[in-house]
Amino acid sequence: MTWVETAIDFVLHIDQYLAGMIDNHGEWVYVFFFLIVFCETGLVFTPFLPGDSLIFASATFAATGHLDLETLILVYLSAAILGDFTNYHIGRFFGPWILSKNWQIISKKNIDATKDFYEEHGPKAIIIGRFLPVFRTFVPFFAGIGKMKRKKFISFSILGTSLWVLPSSLGGFYFGNHPFVRANFSFVILGIVVITLLPILISIILEKKNKSKDKNLKAV
Repeated sequence: MTWVETAIDFVLHIDQYLAGMIDNHGEWVYVFFFLIVFCETGLVFTPFLPGDSLIFASATFAATGHLDLETLILVYLSAAILGDFTNYHIGRFFGPWILSKNWQIISKKNIDATKDFYEEHGPKAIIIGRFLPVFRTFVPFFAGIGKMKRKKFISFSILGTSLWVLPSSLGGFYFGNHPFVRANFSFVILGIVVITLLPILISIILEKKNKSKDKNLKAV
C-alpha cells in the first residue's frame, strides 16, 4: 500500500491499530498519542494527522479499562496547547521566511485558506479553527505572524483546546463501546472525519461560486 492508502486504512480501522499498539507497547502509547496531537497542531507540515479520530477512538479503550481516561485527557490537552504555543512561535519568528519559500510539503492552498480564515475571524479563529482539520494546524502559525499578544493567544488556545478535547474524549468514553457503535466503528470514524471536513468543503464550494459570479459580472 502507498502511504496515502496506509493513512486511510489507519483512520478507518484505528481501533484495531490502537488495540495492537496497546498490547505491544503498554503505557508507551501515551507518548505516541502526545506526539500525534502535538505534531498535528505544532508543525505546519503535518496537518494530515488524525487528531479527532484518535481522541475519540483511544477514549473507547479507556471505557474498557485498557487506558486511563484522566491520563488521556491530560496528554491531549498538554499536547494540543504546547503544539499551539510551538506553532505560534514558529510563525512569530520564522513565518515570513517560511512563506517566502516554495515548500512542496506545505500546501499553498491550505496556507491561503487559513490566512483568509484568520483575517476574517481574528482571535476567535483560534477557537473555531481547533475544530477544523488543517485550520487547527495553520491558525496558530498566522497568530504568530500577526504578533498576537502571547497571553491573549494562550487564553484562546486553552479555551479552544478544552472545548475540543473534553467532548471528544468523553464521547468516546461513554458512547464508543455502545454495541451499535462497536459494530459500525469504521463508519462512525468516517462520519467524524466527514463532519470535521464539512465546513472546509462548504467554504471551498462557496468560494468557487463567488469566483464564478465575479467572472460572470465582469463578462457582462
